Amino acid sequence: MRLIKWWLLTLSAVTGLAQAIDLPGPVVSADWLSKNLANVQVVEVRSDVATYARQPEFEVDKKTGKKVLVEFGGHLPDSVLLDFKKVRAERLIDGKKIKYLIPEKADFQNLIQSLGINADKPIILVPVGQDISDVDEALRVYWQLKVYGETHMAILDGGFAGWLAEGREFTVATTKKATGNWLATANHQELIASSDDVAKASKSGKVQLIDGRQPAQYLGTNKRDYVMTYGHIAGAKDLAPELLTKSGNGALYFLNKNTYTALMNANGIKPAAPSISYCNSGHLAAGPWFVMSELVGNKSTKLYDGSLYLWTLEGRPTVGVPLN
Repeated sequence: MRLIKWWLLTLSAVTGLAQAIDLPGPVVSADWLSKNLANVQVVEVRSDVATYARQPEFEVDKKTGKKVLVEFGGHLPDSVLLDFKKVRAERLIDGKKIKYLIPEKADFQNLIQSLGINADKPIILVPVGQDISDVDEALRVYWQLKVYGETHMAILDGGFAGWLAEGREFTVATTKKATGNWLATANHQELIASSDDVAKASKSGKVQLIDGRQPAQYLGTNKRDYVMTYGHIAGAKDLAPELLTKSGNGALYFLNKNTYTALMNANGIKPAAPSISYCNSGHLAAGPWFVMSELVGNKSTKLYDGSLYLWTLEGRPTVGVPLN
């Protein structure tokens, strides 16, 4: 009987350690993840879901003899796939159907549970890692998880492209997991900026607006088709997507805090000031939000859900260069 009790206590202690594993921060390296795969839940965030079950293709560099990824595919062992096209939802705002918004709490909980994600282990989000747009897909999921109460999560630096570049184990096999028990335990509306919040920030300047798009869209020489007008919200500062990561080995990696601080200062952005990030639809805005809030440590940072799609749909003004 004593032996059984000892075994149960030991099992409980080991399980508790697995559940309580400490993440090194909001970003983890491939080396850290490879050593802790058994203690975390890996979610691969992609728009091109066909790549999940496709064999990656490599070529050998004739000079170095090193394998180089030429066709992306595959995934980490025991990971699950989250289709980014399902991450955002159409919702009613003032009687109008608005796309690209964070889902209702219950709907998002159901989506995460459908992946087989449980509440007992940290979540590691894995982007493709080849382009800032796909990195921002994972960062958008991170933001939504945080809005709904998740605190034990991180992003894989370099994404799956970096994982493959390091010659780490992968698979193309898929497994169906039972519905998970992950719960949306909160609703942190303080992380979400409304159109009125943005209008007040634009008028007063007391909260800085960070535009997360390319300079051409910020200045207004081109735009996305679903944004009604050219240019940016008055008073906003641009923090271009290409500034947020560095490339290496065919993958994108985050910079250090000091570099981000310097980049923000160079772009007229105060790293510690209350801020709202936006873009065309709330996708690329996740990049500046993540860098400002999670890496620089400015917790007074919000994301404008719907961004310029919603802003211009409501007939609110933008400014830019003349197009005559």
